[in-house]
Amino acid sequence: MSATTPLTTAASAMPPSAQPRTERSMARRERWRLLRRRPGFIAGSVVLLFWVVCAVGGERVSPHGPLQTGFPSSQAPSGSHLFGTDQLGRDVLSRVMAGARDVLLVSPFAALLSVIIGTLLGLIGGYIRGIADEVVSRVMEAVLAIPVILMGLLVFSTFGTSKTVKILTIAFLFTPIVFRTVRSVTLAEAELDYVTSARLRGEGPLYIMTREIVPNITGPIVVELTVRVGYAIFTLATLVFVVGGGRPEEPEWGNMVSQTYGLIQGGTWWPAIFPALAIASLVIAVNLIADSVESVYAS
Repeated sequence: MSATTPLTTAASAMPPSAQPRTERSMARRERWRLLRRRPGFIAGSVVLLFWVVCAVGGERVSPHGPLQTGFPSSQAPSGSHLFGTDQLGRDVLSRVMAGARDVLLVSPFAALLSVIIGTLLGLIGGYIRGIADEVVSRVMEAVLAIPVILMGLLVFSTFGTSKTVKILTIAFLFTPIVFRTVRSVTLAEAELDYVTSARLRGEGPLYIMTREIVPNITGPIVVELTVRVGYAIFTLATLVFVVGGGRPEEPEWGNMVSQTYGLIQGGTWWPAIFPALAIASLVIAVNLIADSVESVYAS
Protein backbone atom coordinates (compact mmCIF):
# COMPACT_ATOMS: atom_id res chain seq x y z
CA MET A 1 0.00 0.00 0.00
CA SER A 2 1.61 3.27 -1.08
CA ALA A 3 2.04 6.08 1.39
CA THR A 4 0.43 9.43 0.66
CA THR A 5 1.25 12.76 2.25
CA PRO A 6 -1.54 15.04 3.56
CA LEU A 7 -0.60 17.61 0.89
CA THR A 8 -0.95 15.04 -1.90
CA THR A 9 -4.26 13.82 -0.49
CA ALA A 10 -5.59 17.37 -0.17
CA ALA A 11 -4.50 18.26 -3.70
CA SER A 12 -6.06 15.14 -5.19
CA ALA A 13 -9.34 15.85 -3.36
CA MET A 14 -9.65 19.26 -4.99
CA PRO A 15 -11.59 19.80 -8.18
CA PRO A 16 -9.35 19.93 -11.29
CA SER A 17 -9.98 23.66 -11.79
CA ALA A 18 -8.61 24.47 -8.32
CA GLN A 19 -5.43 22.40 -8.58
CA PRO A 20 -3.47 24.84 -10.83
CA ARG A 21 -4.23 27.71 -8.42
CA THR A 22 -3.07 25.61 -5.48
CA GLU A 23 0.15 24.68 -7.28
CA ARG A 24 0.87 28.33 -8.11
CA SER A 25 0.23 29.30 -4.49
CA MET A 26 2.66 26.62 -3.30
CA ALA A 27 5.23 27.81 -5.83
CA ARG A 28 4.92 31.39 -4.59
CA ARG A 29 5.46 30.31 -0.98
CA GLU A 30 8.49 28.26 -1.98
CA ARG A 31 10.01 31.17 -3.90
CA TRP A 32 9.48 33.49 -0.94
CA ARG A 33 11.17 30.96 1.33
CA LEU A 34 14.17 30.80 -1.02
CA LEU A 35 14.34 34.59 -1.30
CA ARG A 36 14.51 35.05 2.46
CA ARG A 37 17.59 32.81 2.56
CA ARG A 38 19.61 34.84 0.06
CA PRO A 39 22.13 37.29 1.58
CA GLY A 40 21.79 39.68 -1.35
CA PHE A 41 18.04 39.91 -0.88
CA ILE A 42 18.41 40.50 2.86
CA ALA A 43 21.10 43.18 2.43
CA GLY A 44 19.19 44.94 -0.34
CA SER A 45 15.96 44.86 1.67
CA VAL A 46 17.66 46.39 4.73
CA VAL A 47 19.05 49.32 2.70
CA LEU A 48 15.74 49.77 0.88
CA LEU A 49 13.83 49.72 4.16
CA PHE A 50 16.13 52.42 5.56
CA TRP A 51 15.33 54.75 2.66
CA VAL A 52 11.62 53.93 2.90
CA VAL A 53 11.68 54.94 6.56
CA CYS A 54 13.44 58.18 5.61
CA ALA A 55 10.86 58.88 2.91
CA VAL A 56 7.86 58.13 5.10
CA GLY A 57 9.20 59.57 8.34
CA GLY A 58 10.33 62.89 6.88
CA GLU A 59 11.29 65.44 9.51
CA ARG A 60 10.25 63.05 12.27
CA VAL A 61 13.36 60.93 11.64
CA SER A 62 15.81 63.52 10.28
CA PRO A 63 17.96 65.70 12.55
CA HIS A 64 16.70 68.97 11.04
CA GLY A 65 14.27 70.22 8.45
CA PRO A 66 15.52 69.83 4.86
CA LEU A 67 14.87 73.54 4.14
CA GLN A 68 16.08 74.81 7.51
CA THR A 69 18.91 77.36 7.26
CA GLY A 70 20.94 79.26 9.79
CA PHE A 71 23.73 76.75 10.29
CA PRO A 72 27.35 77.62 9.40
CA SER A 73 27.66 77.41 5.62
CA SER A 74 29.90 74.82 3.95
CA GLN A 75 30.83 73.21 7.26
CA ALA A 76 32.66 69.90 6.91
CA PRO A 77 31.14 66.72 8.39
CA SER A 78 31.33 66.83 12.18
CA GLY A 79 29.57 65.59 15.28
CA SER A 80 26.88 68.27 15.01
CA HIS A 81 26.34 67.73 11.27
CA LEU A 82 27.33 64.21 10.24
CA PHE A 83 27.17 65.02 6.51
CA GLY A 84 28.20 68.66 6.93
CA THR A 85 26.26 71.68 5.67
CA ASP A 86 25.85 73.10 2.19
CA GLN A 87 26.67 76.55 0.85
CA LEU A 88 23.36 77.92 2.16
CA GLY A 89 23.81 76.58 5.69
CA ARG A 90 21.44 73.62 5.40
CA ASP A 91 22.07 70.23 7.00
CA VAL A 92 23.12 67.83 4.21
CA LEU A 93 22.11 64.67 6.10
CA SER A 94 18.56 65.97 6.59
CA ARG A 95 18.32 66.89 2.91
CA VAL A 96 19.65 63.51 1.78
CA MET A 97 17.13 61.70 3.99
CA ALA A 98 14.27 63.86 2.72
CA GLY A 99 15.40 63.35 -0.88
CA ALA A 100 14.44 59.68 -0.72
CA ARG A 101 10.77 60.65 -0.83
CA ASP A 102 10.65 61.84 -4.43
CA VAL A 103 12.80 58.96 -5.67
CA LEU A 104 10.65 56.32 -3.97
CA LEU A 105 7.45 57.95 -5.18
CA VAL A 106 8.45 58.34 -8.82
CA SER A 107 10.63 55.30 -9.58
CA PRO A 108 8.40 52.40 -8.45
CA PHE A 109 5.29 53.90 -10.05
CA ALA A 110 7.16 54.57 -13.30
CA ALA A 111 8.50 51.01 -13.33
CA LEU A 112 5.08 49.52 -12.52
CA LEU A 113 3.37 51.55 -15.24
CA SER A 114 5.96 50.54 -17.82
CA VAL A 115 5.56 46.86 -16.87
CA ILE A 116 1.76 47.03 -17.10
CA ILE A 117 1.74 48.71 -20.52
CA GLY A 118 4.69 46.68 -21.83
CA THR A 119 3.06 43.43 -20.71
CA LEU A 120 -0.25 44.26 -22.40
CA LEU A 121 1.48 45.21 -25.64
CA GLY A 122 3.83 42.22 -25.43
CA LEU A 123 0.91 39.83 -25.04
CA ILE A 124 -0.80 41.35 -28.07
CA GLY A 125 2.36 41.22 -30.15
CA GLY A 126 3.35 37.72 -29.08
CA TYR A 127 -0.05 36.05 -29.27
CA ILE A 128 -2.20 38.02 -31.75
CA ARG A 129 0.75 38.68 -34.08
CA GLY A 130 -0.07 39.83 -37.61
CA ILE A 131 -0.56 43.52 -38.32
CA ALA A 132 -0.97 44.31 -34.60
CA ASP A 133 2.48 42.91 -33.86
CA GLU A 134 4.04 44.78 -36.79
CA VAL A 135 2.56 48.14 -35.77
CA VAL A 136 3.39 47.82 -32.07
CA SER A 137 6.92 46.53 -32.76
CA ARG A 138 7.74 49.41 -35.11
CA VAL A 139 6.47 51.97 -32.59
CA MET A 140 8.51 50.39 -29.80
CA GLU A 141 11.64 50.42 -31.97
CA ALA A 142 11.10 54.12 -32.69
CA VAL A 143 10.84 54.89 -28.96
CA LEU A 144 14.01 52.91 -28.23
CA ALA A 145 15.87 55.02 -30.79
CA ILE A 146 15.18 58.23 -28.84
CA PRO A 147 18.09 59.22 -26.52
CA VAL A 148 17.00 59.40 -22.89
CA ILE A 149 18.48 62.85 -22.27
CA LEU A 150 16.91 64.28 -25.42
CA MET A 151 13.52 62.91 -24.40
CA GLY A 152 13.93 64.37 -20.92
CA LEU A 153 14.83 67.79 -22.29
CA LEU A 154 11.88 67.74 -24.65
CA VAL A 155 9.29 66.56 -22.13
CA PHE A 156 10.46 68.58 -19.13
CA SER A 157 10.74 71.82 -21.11
CA THR A 158 7.27 71.29 -22.59
CA PHE A 159 5.23 69.85 -19.71
CA GLY A 160 7.23 70.85 -16.63
CA THR A 161 8.83 68.67 -13.98
CA SER A 162 5.94 67.50 -11.82
CA LYS A 163 5.98 64.00 -10.37
CA THR A 164 3.32 62.92 -12.85
CA VAL A 165 5.42 64.09 -15.79
CA LYS A 166 8.48 62.28 -14.44
CA ILE A 167 6.54 59.05 -13.93
CA LEU A 168 5.02 59.14 -17.42
CA THR A 169 8.34 60.03 -19.06
CA ILE A 170 10.30 57.19 -17.45
CA ALA A 171 7.45 54.73 -18.05
CA PHE A 172 7.37 55.77 -21.71
CA LEU A 173 11.11 55.14 -22.04
CA PHE A 174 10.99 51.71 -20.34
CA THR A 175 7.84 50.31 -21.97
CA PRO A 176 9.61 49.12 -25.17
CA ILE A 177 12.15 47.13 -23.14
CA VAL A 178 9.40 45.36 -21.19
CA PHE A 179 7.48 44.83 -24.42
CA ARG A 180 10.37 42.97 -26.04
CA THR A 181 10.81 40.68 -23.02
CA VAL A 182 7.12 39.82 -22.69
CA ARG A 183 6.67 39.42 -26.45
CA SER A 184 9.53 36.91 -26.67
CA VAL A 185 8.27 34.72 -23.81
CA THR A 186 4.69 34.96 -25.12
CA LEU A 187 5.81 33.77 -28.55
CA ALA A 188 7.35 30.69 -26.91
CA GLU A 189 4.34 30.01 -24.67
CA ALA A 190 1.87 30.36 -27.54
CA GLU A 191 3.31 27.24 -29.18
CA LEU A 192 2.87 25.00 -26.13
CA ASP A 193 0.20 22.33 -25.74
CA TYR A 194 -1.83 24.04 -23.02
CA VAL A 195 -2.46 27.05 -25.28
CA THR A 196 -3.44 24.74 -28.15
CA SER A 197 -5.85 22.93 -25.82
CA ALA A 198 -7.42 26.24 -24.82
CA ARG A 199 -7.92 27.12 -28.48
CA LEU A 200 -9.54 23.75 -29.16
CA ARG A 201 -11.92 24.33 -26.25
CA GLY A 202 -13.05 27.48 -28.04
CA GLU A 203 -11.51 29.99 -25.63
CA GLY A 204 -11.06 33.51 -26.97
CA PRO A 205 -7.72 35.37 -27.26
CA LEU A 206 -8.40 37.55 -24.21
CA TYR A 207 -9.08 34.52 -22.01
CA ILE A 208 -6.02 32.67 -23.28
CA MET A 209 -3.70 35.64 -22.78
CA THR A 210 -4.93 36.59 -19.29
CA ARG A 211 -5.89 33.21 -17.80
CA GLU A 212 -3.51 30.83 -19.53
CA ILE A 213 -0.35 32.64 -20.64
CA VAL A 214 0.07 35.35 -17.97
CA PRO A 215 0.22 32.91 -14.99
CA ASN A 216 3.00 31.03 -16.79
CA ILE A 217 5.12 34.12 -17.54
CA THR A 218 4.84 35.69 -14.10
CA GLY A 219 8.55 35.05 -13.46
CA PRO A 220 9.90 37.22 -16.31
CA ILE A 221 7.35 39.93 -15.50
CA VAL A 222 8.34 40.08 -11.82
CA VAL A 223 12.03 40.14 -12.76
CA GLU A 224 11.39 42.97 -15.24
CA LEU A 225 9.59 44.97 -12.56
CA THR A 226 12.40 44.69 -10.02
CA VAL A 227 15.07 45.47 -12.62
CA ARG A 228 13.12 48.45 -13.99
CA VAL A 229 12.84 49.99 -10.50
CA GLY A 230 16.64 50.13 -10.25
CA TYR A 231 16.99 51.61 -13.71
CA ALA A 232 14.19 54.11 -12.96
CA ILE A 233 16.06 55.42 -9.91
CA PHE A 234 19.21 55.94 -11.94
CA THR A 235 17.33 57.44 -14.92
CA LEU A 236 15.42 59.86 -12.69
CA ALA A 237 18.60 61.06 -11.02
CA THR A 238 20.31 61.47 -14.41
CA LEU A 239 17.43 63.44 -15.92
CA VAL A 240 17.14 65.71 -12.90
CA PHE A 241 20.91 66.25 -12.85
CA VAL A 242 21.11 67.18 -16.53
CA VAL A 243 17.72 68.74 -17.19
CA GLY A 244 16.66 69.93 -13.77
CA GLY A 245 13.57 68.93 -11.86
CA GLY A 246 11.45 71.05 -9.58
CA ARG A 247 12.40 74.01 -7.45
CA PRO A 248 16.12 74.41 -6.68
CA GLU A 249 15.57 74.39 -2.92
CA GLU A 250 13.76 71.04 -2.95
CA PRO A 251 15.87 68.17 -1.51
CA GLU A 252 16.06 65.97 -4.59
CA TRP A 253 19.21 63.91 -4.97
CA GLY A 254 19.84 64.74 -8.63
CA ASN A 255 19.29 68.44 -7.97
CA MET A 256 21.58 68.39 -4.95
CA VAL A 257 24.43 66.88 -6.96
CA SER A 258 23.81 69.24 -9.88
CA GLN A 259 23.89 72.33 -7.68
CA THR A 260 27.00 71.42 -5.68
CA TYR A 261 29.32 69.26 -7.81
CA GLY A 262 31.20 72.40 -8.92
CA LEU A 263 32.26 72.97 -5.29
CA ILE A 264 34.30 69.76 -5.21
CA GLN A 265 37.30 71.43 -6.85
CA GLY A 266 37.35 73.94 -4.01
CA GLY A 267 37.46 71.17 -1.41
CA THR A 268 33.77 71.25 -0.47
CA TRP A 269 32.95 67.71 -1.54
CA TRP A 270 30.31 66.60 0.96
CA PRO A 271 27.18 68.38 -0.44
CA ALA A 272 27.61 66.51 -3.74
CA ILE A 273 29.20 63.22 -2.67
CA PHE A 274 26.63 62.19 -0.07
CA PRO A 275 23.57 62.54 -2.37
CA ALA A 276 25.52 60.66 -5.05
CA LEU A 277 26.28 57.88 -2.56
CA ALA A 278 22.60 57.80 -1.60
CA ILE A 279 21.67 57.23 -5.26
CA ALA A 280 24.30 54.52 -5.57
CA SER A 281 23.21 52.76 -2.37
CA LEU A 282 19.56 52.66 -3.41
CA VAL A 283 20.34 51.46 -6.94
CA ILE A 284 22.66 48.73 -5.59
CA ALA A 285 20.05 47.65 -3.03
CA VAL A 286 17.34 47.33 -5.67
CA ASN A 287 19.73 45.49 -7.99
CA LEU A 288 20.61 43.03 -5.21
CA ILE A 289 16.91 42.34 -4.74
CA ALA A 290 16.40 42.04 -8.51
CA ASP A 291 19.30 39.60 -8.86
CA SER A 292 17.92 37.47 -6.04
CA VAL A 293 14.43 37.46 -7.57
CA GLU A 294 15.85 36.54 -10.98
CA SER A 295 17.92 33.67 -9.58
CA VAL A 296 14.94 32.27 -7.66
CA TYR A 297 12.61 32.40 -10.65
CA ALA A 298 15.28 30.94 -12.93
CA SER A 299 15.96 27.97 -10.64
